[in-house]
Amino acid sequence: MSEIKHTNNEKKGVFEIYYEGKKAGEMTYTWAGDDKFIIDHTEVDPAFGGKGLAKALVIAGAEYARANNKKVVPVCPYAKITFERNAELQDVLFR
Repeated sequence: MSEIKHTNNEKKGVFEIYYEGKKAGEMTYTWAGDDKFIIDHTEVDPAFGGKGLAKALVIAGAEYARANNKKVVPVCPYAKITFERNAELQDVLFR
């Protein structure tokens, strides 16, 4: 079972994912104005690989953007490809 915690300090933020109570990874972002944020890094500990945790982090970021009327600029290679491959996430992309 996984749990995602989100911290936002108005300049930067992080989504941390925990698997069975242990921190398994994180996705970080930086605000770019009031209306969008840049996903700059996504990482999951190799010990937790293959569980879909990195994708869960990207989805959490997209859901946060959608809920708060924000847009996302994915510069992290993993986040960028996840957005490209999942049409249901693309409504929050900054174009």
